[in-house]
Parts: sequence; C-alpha cells; structure tokens
Amino acid sequence: MNMYVPLLITLSYMIIAILLGLRASKGKNMNDTENWGVGSRSMGPVMMYLLIGAGGVSAYTFMGSPGWAYAKGVPALYVVVYLTYMGTVAWYFGPKVWELGYKYKHVTQSSAISDRYESKALGALSSIVTSIGILAYAVLQTTGAAYILHVMSYGLIPKWVGVFLSLGVISIYLYRSGLKAIGVTNAFQGGLMFVVSWFVGLWATQQFTGGYSFRAIFERVQADIPSFLTLPGGVSDMNVTFWSTSILISVFSIWQTHWIQWMGASSKQSIRRAATLLPTFYIVLITMIVIGFIGIFIYPNLASPDTIAIQLAIDHMPAVVAGLLGAGTLAAAMSSSEPCIHATALSYSKDILQPLLRWNDTTSGKWTRRLIFPIMVCIIAPISIMEPASLVYILLIGYGFIGQAFPAIIGMFFWPRATKHGAFWGLFTGFIVTVIFSFLVPHPLGIHAGIWGLSINITVFIIVSLVTKPASGETIERFFPDMTEELFTENRNELSGAKLSKL
Repeated sequence: MNMYVPLLITLSYMIIAILLGLRASKGKNMNDTENWGVGSRSMGPVMMYLLIGAGGVSAYTFMGSPGWAYAKGVPALYVVVYLTYMGTVAWYFGPKVWELGYKYKHVTQSSAISDRYESKALGALSSIVTSIGILAYAVLQTTGAAYILHVMSYGLIPKWVGVFLSLGVISIYLYRSGLKAIGVTNAFQGGLMFVVSWFVGLWATQQFTGGYSFRAIFERVQADIPSFLTLPGGVSDMNVTFWSTSILISVFSIWQTHWIQWMGASSKQSIRRAATLLPTFYIVLITMIVIGFIGIFIYPNLASPDTIAIQLAIDHMPAVVAGLLGAGTLAAAMSSSEPCIHATALSYSKDILQPLLRWNDTTSGKWTRRLIFPIMVCIIAPISIMEPASLVYILLIGYGFIGQAFPAIIGMFFWPRATKHGAFWGLFTGFIVTVIFSFLVPHPLGIHAGIWGLSINITVFIIVSLVTKPASGETIERFFPDMTEELFTENRNELSGAKLSKL
C-alpha cells in the first residue's frame, strides 16, 4: 500500500484542481468572451502575482532545470536570468497593454496588432506564428505531466494515458470557467509548488550534507567537476553565444498567454504590483537546480537527466514527500499548460475564424470554448505522446517563434510610422528564417534561430514601413494621441515638397 501513497497524493491534486476550477465561473456567462477569455478584467494584484508566477514556473522547474543542472551544470541558470527579465517586461508593458485593451476591448495580442495596423490578415498571421511556440510549450508541460503520472504509478499508468488524463482534467474546468479557472487553480498550484520545492530541496540537502546550506554542494561540484560551474558546462552544446542569445530571444518574447493575463487584471496598478513581486516566486528554481547537482553524485549514469528529481524522490525520500513532489510537479505542468490552451483557442477563434467566417461575437464566444478540445486532441496529445526532444530544447525552440511578434508590438507603442505591410512581411520573413535555422540548419554560428529570424524581421519591418503608407489618421490618433499632429505635419510637408519639385 505504501508504494501507492505518492500516486494517491498526486491524483488528489487533480481532484482539488477540478473542484476549484468548476467553482470559479459561478454566476458568469462563459459564452461571453469578456468572461471566459479575460476573466471580466477583475483580477487583483495577489491573483495576478500567482497567475503569472505559477504560469512561468512549469514542468521545466521540477524536471528540466534539475535535469540541466545534472547534465550540463550552470547553463541551467538560463531560466533564472530570463524569468527575471520577464518580470521587468511585465512591469513595463503590462500596464500599457491593459490600458489599450480596456479602452478598445482587445482580448488577445493578435487582436491588438490587427487593430493597430488595420489588417485582419496580419492579426491572423501573428496568431499562427506565435501559437507555434505556445503549443510547443503546452507539449512540454503535457509530456512532463504524463511522465509524473507514469512514475508515481510505478508504470501502471502508461504515458499516453497520462497525456489524455492530464488534458482531460484541464478540459473540464477550462471549458467551464476559462481564465477565472486558470487564476483560481494557479493560486492553489503556486502555493503548492513554492512549499514543495523548498521542502524537497532542503530535505535533500540535509540528507546529502547533514545541514541545510547549499554551500557544501557547490563546493563539492567545484572540487570534482569544476567545468559544471562555467559555460559551456558539462557539454559543448550550450556555449556562451547560444546561452546569451537564448536569453535574449526570451526577453523579446511577449507571450500571448501573458498578454491575455494582463488583460484580466482589474487595473494597471494590479499588474505593476504583481510584476514587482514576481522574482520572489521564481526562487523556487534554486532548490531544484541544487537537487540536480546532488543527483550527479548519487546517479552518475542516469539515462534521462530530466527525471533526476523524481528518481531521487522515489528512491530516497519518504512516500509522502515523494507524493508531494509528484503533486507539485504535476501542478507546475498543468498550471503552465492551461494558459497555452486557453490563449490558443481564444486567439484562433477571435483572430482567425471570426474574420474568416464572419462570426458575430456570440458565435465566436461559443466556439472559443469548444476549440480547446480539437487543440488538445489533434495537436497537443499526439505530439506529447511522441515525446520529442528534451524539455528545455522544446522551450528554447518555442521562444524563437513567439519573439517574432516583437517588432509589431514595438510599432504599436513607439513607432507610428510602422505600417501593416512592414509588420506583415517582417513577421513572415522572420518566421521562415526561424523555421530554417531551427530545423534545417540549426542555430548558425551558435546564435539562437529566433535571433536570426528577429534580425531579418526587424530589417524588413523598418524598410518596408518606410516605403509604404501608414495607418489612417484615426487609428494613429487612437494609439499615439500625443504624436499625431507631429506625424501628419511631417507627411504634409513631404507632400508639399513633392508638389513644388514637380513645378
């Protein structure tokens, strides 16, 4: 019976998540996109803190980061650095996004882009390109959730069953309550992850060193394998250039999921307060990286590095502790998968299908909820069952595509001269280059494929924008009220100059 305790604790978490998620929509019409999509724009700073924090702490935290620490060493700190920058991006852009969305009723990143550039085609393209990275992230989380259920059941739950079980649980409360369910479950998941990571990390440290200080572990690594504390670490595939450009593309990646979460805030101040505190949530990564370093000396020849934390728990920790780690890891995976599925369904419905099929808002609202099922069954589940690549590499590839929307976003807030043609062709060429350098000629010169794509994207974006017609005066005035007069005075002067030259 003792062997099933970890599984029972892990499954108990799933039941609690269903109950919390189902209650979240009480009294709300979830066929309304405002309610299902952005939670009625009602979330305060505490809910936003847990929503964004738990969404960023994923299966990577409990599997990928200790796995990289075990196999590579210090390159695992990549995620610590980029999450810190992500908090800064949320602090700066989040309130701006919320203000525009509240004023003009945007619910997705792509709908805001479409509005700014007066182009439904551009909105659809940005939805498709960024969804590749978001769905890759959902695959990563689902793969991690399935593995947890497989290990905690001692192989009784096959991984393919774990894939459908985890997605099935998410579908129940996500269909019912939308972003409200994500907010409520992430609040519970966030607290669980924070407590479990520190409890397990300190427990493992005490067992390995006899104390609770991490210093002895790092000193052991420095003495036995010092290369693990400098780049490129234990292997040569994470040199300084690739590590740095991976962080850079991550910083430029403003996720559709984060955009929608910012829309769900009750005010600009809620976002800014939550973003200010985000680094306090991300310290959960430190303990899991320490567990990866401990694993080096306990399992010197482990075949699958991503499994090091779970393997350590199953073999050396009490059943209850192992169960808590399983529940925490499952919570991390599900809390990060939910927003990806939600955002993709919302964007596909609002930014692709509604303009294409000429749906009204009522029809779009109904189909938005329904789209979560084909996205899960036809895309996420089959790819997750195939178990592609390592968890971290999936994450890195995904960022390359999400980052391609960055120039269009910059043009939304800072450059009124940016045009729909510049944004469209910049995004399209950046996407093509990222595909080529991700899969056919991986990361030339050690530079992340997404940075290559973004460089071409920005170049095309600027050049084409300068030779094509900007958006209408009405749109420019809505997005740049303080710059409208200056911009159109310049345009009038240019036209006058052109007429005089003809005379």
